[in-house]
This record gives sequence, C-alpha cells and structure tokens, in this order.
Amino acid sequence: METVTVSPKYQVVIPRRIRESLQIKPGQKVQVLLFENRIELIPVIPIQKMRGFLKGIDTTVERESDRV
Repeated sequence: METVTVSPKYQVVIPRRIRESLQIKPGQKVQVLLFENRIELIPVIPIQKMRGFLKGIDTTVERESDRV
C-alpha cells in the first residue's frame, strides 16, 4: 500500500509503481469517485484504444426453451 501527501493546493502525486502498472501518462484524464467514504481514481481510456478488447469472447448464451 502506498501513502501520498496532500499538498496545500489539494494535489497528490500518484506513485511511480502505480502509474507504470496502470500505464498512466502525463495529461491523461482520471475519474474521481467517492465510494464508501474513500476516494477512487479510475483512468479514462479513449474509446479508440478499447476497440477489439473483447475479441475472442464467447458470446454463446444458453437460453430458456420458450425464448428461442
């Protein structure tokens, strides 16, 4: 677990290990959520980079007999 300090301007630095793990780049946007009394930062991924990320997923679904 990493610990960061909030600056007088309410800024924090995301530790290098976490930035590299999530491949966060300078200027990239992150969403800030308040969830169960904690702050969560979620990297925003451009839609162009998400193209094909579900390639190869099994789309067969077993259906009920009256729904065919």
